[in-house]
Amino acid sequence: MRTRRALLDAAARAVVVHGAGVSLDAVAREAGVSKGGLMHHYRSKDELMAALADDLFDQFARAVEDRIDPADTAPGRRLRAYVRATFDDLEKTQDAVEQTTLMATLSAFPEPARRAQERYRRWNRTLAEDGVDPQRILVVLRACDGASIAPLFEGPLGPEELAGTRSLLLALATGTGPLVG
Repeated sequence: MRTRRALLDAAARAVVVHGAGVSLDAVAREAGVSKGGLMHHYRSKDELMAALADDLFDQFARAVEDRIDPADTAPGRRLRAYVRATFDDLEKTQDAVEQTTLMATLSAFPEPARRAQERYRRWNRTLAEDGVDPQRILVVLRACDGASIAPLFEGPLGPEELAGTRSLLLALATGTGPLVG
């Protein structure tokens, strides 16, 4: 299991540096293993990229679950945890840029792109079951997505902007009715 973790971490670093054209040789070098050693765990570049995408999705899902406040029993508690997980990642400035670059690059591969779309649909279903109006979910998710990619274009978001946006989205995730009647 530690070997797979090391390979996925190396693949993430290599994809950020080399983009979609990253070779298995580059990933193996980054991991400090032979290409054969890498291919023992992942038979192809597509399989490695799909595993990397799954790993990123799983990490985010765990981050959301970890941020659910046990004392919060009001509708939208999972949506609020989603906001907290997103903005906690954004506060780690360099990590946020690398994560966004990595996800954007992985979307160039058919299987990771398909899996990303399925995960997003799953999030929508899960959040809809949380008792918040679909309009609120849409606005909050799109705002989280926008905040996540903003550092690529604007540079790191300042602490005040992050805190203000987080507070606004948490407030939106607290209401249950539609935004527009």
